[in-house]
Amino acid sequence: MRKYLSFLSMVCLFGGLLVEASGNKTGPQGPQNQLTASEMADGWLLLFDGETLFGWKASSEVDWRIADGTLEAVQGDAGLLHTTTQFSDFELRCDFKAGSDTNSGIFLRTSPKPPGPMSGCYELNIASSAQSPFPTGSLVGRKQGKFSFADNRWHTYHIVATGGHFLVRLDGKPVLDWKDPKPLGRGYIGLQKNEGPVAFRNIKLRPLGLAPLFNGKDLTGWRTFPGKQSRFSVTPAGDLQVFSGPGQLETEATFGDFVLQTEVFVDGDALNSGIFFRSIPGDFSNGYESQIHNGFEKGDRSRPSNAGTGAIFRRQTARRVLADDRIWFTKTIICEGPHMAVWVNGFQVTDWTDRRSPDPNPRRGRRLEAGTIILQGHDPTTNLRFRNMRVGEMKSRR
Repeated sequence: MRKYLSFLSMVCLFGGLLVEASGNKTGPQGPQNQLTASEMADGWLLLFDGETLFGWKASSEVDWRIADGTLEAVQGDAGLLHTTTQFSDFELRCDFKAGSDTNSGIFLRTSPKPPGPMSGCYELNIASSAQSPFPTGSLVGRKQGKFSFADNRWHTYHIVATGGHFLVRLDGKPVLDWKDPKPLGRGYIGLQKNEGPVAFRNIKLRPLGLAPLFNGKDLTGWRTFPGKQSRFSVTPAGDLQVFSGPGQLETEATFGDFVLQTEVFVDGDALNSGIFFRSIPGDFSNGYESQIHNGFEKGDRSRPSNAGTGAIFRRQTARRVLADDRIWFTKTIICEGPHMAVWVNGFQVTDWTDRRSPDPNPRRGRRLEAGTIILQGHDPTTNLRFRNMRVGEMKSRR
């Protein structure tokens, strides 16, 4: 494992997987808006890439702008900049900077426009006691924290939200431990512009509550499609290998709204495969497809070949190729309602909402019903391995 992480660190540094892809600035506190090799392997996601608002949406007229890898808001109506993806149980880290006249916050499991701080969201406040009775370190209207500062310096929130239990650390020190007996099950992450200037960076999230989908020993819980050419086996190292094709390996269980994370190894040059989800049980490759294809054109990772790894195939091309052949990479798929998003090595490459008419077959229209997860054997050249496959159903909103 150490050799793998060391090698992946070199890839990130010299190959430009995340350094080249995001607005990374190196300051006194080190590189910003990046994931380390160990964070990638542990399933962390970079919610803000440092250069764009990809994966975010504003709910009010605010001058959200990006400068030197920092997300800032100075003027405009009060409101949220929120993720386009909902999250259930998670671990979240975020740096923030606020002035003495600032009253802002980080909203957890929020609706895009929550009716109030005690309904439709959990607001982790950023304010001095002069600006709010719930200063920095407080959940507004729920639990008062002990800190009172907004000193125009960078600070870091570290939040663990599991069910109704919220644990919060501020600059490494515990500041809040609170339980909601009737928790909101899922929602967006929101950054608030309320009063005074506020800035954010290094916004990272790790989904929690995922269970193994593959046991590393045999194919228990999976079934192959009969009469096809693909071969599926477990290697001595405990990896799930997909060889040759066409063919498919399908879960016996079905999943509707879920988070799926796995590591993938493509043992060939720009091989073609995919992970299908919300698939029609027992049908051949009838599902949404998250593409696996690490090729790109003319040395430009922003020009994927064949849609690119992380694409929602035939629906949205990956905005960048972040994976390389013959190097393990991580892939995260989050599917909630008609919305789907994919991260590769922790970098978001797709953000798509299915607005087609409903249809039981997702090749033809929008499917919200639960379906199986399928590993594709695409053709005779297919040679892939999967490990650390884990999945979790998302909780309902309430």
